[in-house]
Amino acid sequence: MDRTNLSNAVSDNLPEDLGFTTDTVNLGTAIYSFLFSLACLGGAVACKIVHPSRWIPLSMFCWGLVTMSHALIKDKGGYLAVRCMIAVTEGGVIPATLIYLGSFYRSTELATRLAWFWGVQTIASAVSGLMASGLLQLRGVSGLEGWKWLFLVDGIITVVVAILTWFYLPRNTTLTKGGIRGWKPWFDERQVRITVTRIVRDDPSKRLYEQRVHWADVKDTATDLGLWGHLIITAVGLTPTNPLNVYLPSVIKTFDFSVFAANALTAPPYILQCCTMVLCIWHSDRIRERGFHGAFGATWQLVGWILLRCLPSDTSKGVKYFAALLVACWPSTHPLNIAWMTENTGSIGKRTLASGCVIFAANIYGVWGSQIYRAKDAPDYHTGNIINIVFAATAVCLWFIQKSYYRYRNAKNERIRAKLSEAGRKRAEMAAEVEGNKSVLFRFTT
Repeated sequence: MDRTNLSNAVSDNLPEDLGFTTDTVNLGTAIYSFLFSLACLGGAVACKIVHPSRWIPLSMFCWGLVTMSHALIKDKGGYLAVRCMIAVTEGGVIPATLIYLGSFYRSTELATRLAWFWGVQTIASAVSGLMASGLLQLRGVSGLEGWKWLFLVDGIITVVVAILTWFYLPRNTTLTKGGIRGWKPWFDERQVRITVTRIVRDDPSKRLYEQRVHWADVKDTATDLGLWGHLIITAVGLTPTNPLNVYLPSVIKTFDFSVFAANALTAPPYILQCCTMVLCIWHSDRIRERGFHGAFGATWQLVGWILLRCLPSDTSKGVKYFAALLVACWPSTHPLNIAWMTENTGSIGKRTLASGCVIFAANIYGVWGSQIYRAKDAPDYHTGNIINIVFAATAVCLWFIQKSYYRYRNAKNERIRAKLSEAGRKRAEMAAEVEGNKSVLFRFTT
């Protein structure tokens, strides 16, 4: 809710109340995206030192306090300062969550779990819209604007949940008793062996899951072309979502809905997106295919943007809302892309850095994405939607390119393996865990 309530606040005249235009909102989004991205890189490394089960609730508590501080904003400077602080405090939690979940689930299970993780975020966005439709009506109570009440309530909820999370998250499957988890372990000794063995059999490198990052991992990460492909897919494919996330309630309001109805109407597309995303990625996990599923999601988004751009200005508000709903409920490919990257990474240190890098890419796009919808292009944003169409079409092509790249790597490794002697194959098996996805024995998921 704390990441999506800005769009609800903007629809309640936050810029006008603070004495600036939506261009300043775009500037704040760009700064937020840049700092959030940097915090992701640091957070991925820091959580390996502190451990995700501690880093996650600590980060939540800090950004909950910052969210509440939105109620103290008086002008442009205060607004930009608070957006900077919330970016720094929020940035490290998502890579920490990816690392944390990776220690519990196999590669054939992780994508679906990540889909649920981001799916719950879309549900939170829906809840935030419904809450906003009520909380924004508190404008004037205790001398506060409605959007300040929204930030205040969201922040209080976050702080409370953060405290509960500190006493709930287990370090791993072997340490589950204590706190509000109860004094009885979740698993008996046999079940603990199963939980550990199933993960290690799926990925032997996870035997060293507590291992910290080394400089060799940094070099290996920076030179991995496959990883760069995932980062580009992330930055390009998610760019059109930035203006939609920030301005969805405002866009719906231009369809001649009231500010309260506009915020309530953001709930259905977010709920639908949770359903489409989880179903698409669950099917991807089931048949162990990534590239075509990602291209399907990107194509869905492309069709939605084309429809939204081509509608005449005098189109009925019901049809316009349907077009906005179609765009907003696309099956987001972000968790699928992360899972695909994770299973094709190889080593734990490299995977840790890759988690930070991909969340960096998943937020740095806001630097340019925040400039797509400009004040002079309102209310139909024709130019902005053309830009969104270009990015969405490029994303479709990138998914096919990434799949082709991994097919090429598999074919190349297959040719090399066919020429290995018995002694050479044994040496390759011994070095496979260290070499990660550079090993000729490594098989990439396509």
